[in-house]
Amino acid sequence: MSATTTGAVRAGRRFDWGQPFVYLVALVVAAVAVGPVLYVFIGGFRTTADLNANPAGLPDPWVFTNWVTILTSPRFWGNVFASVVLAVATTAGVVIAGIMAAFVLARYEFRGRQGLYTLFAAGLMFPLTVAALPLTLLLRTLGLHGTYLGVIIPGIAFALPTTIIILVPFLRAIPDELEEAAMIDGASRLGFFWRILLPLAKPGLITVGILAFVASWNGYLLPLLVISTGTLPQELWPLPLGVTQFSTQYSQDTGAVLAYTSLAMIPALVFFLMAEKRIVGGLTGAVKG
Repeated sequence: MSATTTGAVRAGRRFDWGQPFVYLVALVVAAVAVGPVLYVFIGGFRTTADLNANPAGLPDPWVFTNWVTILTSPRFWGNVFASVVLAVATTAGVVIAGIMAAFVLARYEFRGRQGLYTLFAAGLMFPLTVAALPLTLLLRTLGLHGTYLGVIIPGIAFALPTTIIILVPFLRAIPDELEEAAMIDGASRLGFFWRILLPLAKPGLITVGILAFVASWNGYLLPLLVISTGTLPQELWPLPLGVTQFSTQYSQDTGAVLAYTSLAMIPALVFFLMAEKRIVGGLTGAVKG
C-alpha cells in the first residue's frame, strides 16, 4: 500500500469531535423528554410520606395501592370512556373530511384552488386560545355547549389544517397515469377515489389519524371550555379534566395523583410508540410529494 493510500485511510479514520457532541445533545434531549414521564410513573408506586421525605428517590417500599384504587374506580373508567368517545369520533371526522378536501385540492383544477389551500395553511397560525370566546358563544347559540359534539366538531375543524397540509402533497404524488388508466377501464372519479387512491393514501391517512387521536386524547383547553361548565357529571369528563379534578380533590394524596396521571397518559403514549414508524412513513411521503 502506498504512502498516499495509507494517509487517506488514516484521514478517513480520523476522530470526529462533532459526533460525541451530537450524541450528548441527543441524550440530554431524551432525558429532558423522558425523565418527567418516568418520574410520574415511578411516583405512582410511592406513598405520600415517602415522596415528601425523598422526592427524587426510588419507592421504598414499592406500593401498588394507588394503582389498584384508581383501576377499581368507576370514575376513572367513566373518564376513559369519555376520552375514547371524543378521540375516536374526532379522528374519524378528521380522516373523512380531510381526505375528501385533500382529494379535491390535489386532483382537481379550479379557480381559487391555491387560495383555498393557503387558507387551510393559515389555519395553522390560528390557535384555539384566540377563538375561545367566540367559539363558546357560538356553541351556546347552537345548543352544543356542554355536549360531546361541542368538543368533537371544533376538534375536527382545528385538526383539518394539519391534515390538509400532510395529505395534499401525498395525493399529488400519485401519478396521473393511474387515474387515466382507471378512466380508460371505465372507472369514474369516485371509483378511482375508492378503489385506487384510498389504498395508496393509506400511510398518509394513518399518519393524520394518529396525530388527530393523540391530540384529542391529550386535549385540555377545548373540553375545559365546553364540558367543564356544562351539565355533564364529572364521571363523564375526559381524562385531562379528570386528572385536574382528581388532583384538586385528592391533593394530599400525591402518590394517587401520580398514579392517576400515569394511567391517563399510558394509552396515548403506547398508541403513539406503536405507530411511530407509520407516522414517519406518512410524513416522508408527504415531503416527497
